Amino acid sequence: MDGHTSARTTAEPALAVDKLCNLAAQHAESADRVGRLSPEVTGSLRETGFARHFVGARWGGTEGSFADLTEAVVALGRECAATSWCASLSAYSARFACHLPHEGQRALWSSGPDTMIATALMPGGRADAVDGGWRLTGRWSYVSGVDFADWVLLCAAVGSGDGPSRLRFFALPRGECTVHQDWDSVGMRATASHTVVVDCATVPDHLTFDRDAMVTGLNAHSDASAHNVPFQAVGGLTFIAPVIGAGTGALRAFAAGLTGRRRTAANESALVRASGRVDAARHLVEENTRVLDGRLFTPDHMARNERNATFAAEAVREAVGLLVAAAGTTGLGSRHPLQRLWRDITSATSHVALQYDTAARKNYAAVLAGPAE
Repeated sequence: MDGHTSARTTAEPALAVDKLCNLAAQHAESADRVGRLSPEVTGSLRETGFARHFVGARWGGTEGSFADLTEAVVALGRECAATSWCASLSAYSARFACHLPHEGQRALWSSGPDTMIATALMPGGRADAVDGGWRLTGRWSYVSGVDFADWVLLCAAVGSGDGPSRLRFFALPRGECTVHQDWDSVGMRATASHTVVVDCATVPDHLTFDRDAMVTGLNAHSDASAHNVPFQAVGGLTFIAPVIGAGTGALRAFAAGLTGRRRTAANESALVRASGRVDAARHLVEENTRVLDGRLFTPDHMARNERNATFAAEAVREAVGLLVAAAGTTGLGSRHPLQRLWRDITSATSHVALQYDTAARKNYAAVLAGPAE
């Protein structure tokens, strides 16, 4: 067996997040203001084990469950949505990288399973075959967590003579890329989702894999359960879990202000109505994890997972809207956590993986009404 073996016992939590949650809460306001996570937070994120959660046991990874990861991401999202987003993506990026050949996995994890990887899922470049590998050039936007990543995983089109292009993922050390610090969103500011540029980098064959392997969930290099999951089944879970946490944090921030003259029937009603939306969203997301960990990869289950994530995004966005409207000017103060969570939720739920039309409409309409003619 290569590398390391996991020493975690069943009595230990997969991800003990209390320390990271406390740090994230302390730094949330300043991280939002400066547009990046603090070194203390990123260091604790690494130590907590998000990056290793899906890494193979042969490298010392956890080979963990979707339920355990989601629970930890939601807990972290209550304190800082941006930290939670980066934590989630660090785990799922490693899950993608588990499709690399054995030699490529060794390059990433032979020194330990906590390598931080930032991923660009959308194709942003082109790769041409050369002796022993590929020549990669391109530009990839919105690469969350790249500021503190050790490696990047980038999707690019590859030529195939006169035939159609295919898509592949390419792993590169972070130092072989140029990062343009151009992320300037009003929400999720501390994710530092900057643009990555690569100019004629040579990537060996063992650091690349076909995108179809990730989409189908058929892993030729690992038989671990979490490494063999269709992309559709995961749906928007990567992105909705931080939103659920942020919605719970928004409820807490609003409830803390219901004192004295602000304890009105209207404000209580807003809190109760918002809590129903957040709870409904959380239950649907937990259902998604049961589908994934139970390996229920039927077309109906996978389409429902997509629907669940998009509905949850809508529900939490509505919930925080109710809270902000009821909070009035107080909740919009620059130092009030509610307005930061509102901005973060609005930004996060704009992701393409959380939109009905792009992520759920076609597949789940076919489940409900049959295939379109």
